[in-house]
Amino acid sequence: MSDSGAVLRLIGLGLRGRLVAVGVDRTREAAFKGTLRLAIVAADAAPNSRDKIVPLLNGRGITMIEIASADELGRAVGRAATAVVGVLDAKLARGMRAAHRGQGETG
Repeated sequence: MSDSGAVLRLIGLGLRGRLVAVGVDRTREAAFKGTLRLAIVAADAAPNSRDKIVPLLNGRGITMIEIASADELGRAVGRAATAVVGVLDAKLARGMRAAHRGQGETG
C-alpha cells in the first residue's frame, strides 16, 4: 500500500534527526557531495525547480519519489512550501521507499 502520509511522517522524523536536506539548493549540495540517498519531489513542483534537480538526480543515479504537493511537503518540514526534500540517511531512505512501495519512483 502506497502511503504518502507515512513518507511525510518519516520526513518529519528525519528533519528532527537532521537526516534530510530541505529545498532545491540543499538537496543539490548533498547530491554533489555524494551524501544524498533519495529525493522526495513535490508532484506540483515548479518547472524551474524540477529543471534544477531532476537532471542531477538522473545523472547521479539517485532515486526520486514524487509525492504530495509542495504545500504538504513544506508542512512536513515546517515551511509554507518546498519543492524537494533530500534524504541523507540510507536506512531512512529505505523506510521511505518501503512506505511508498515504488509508485512514482524513478532512477
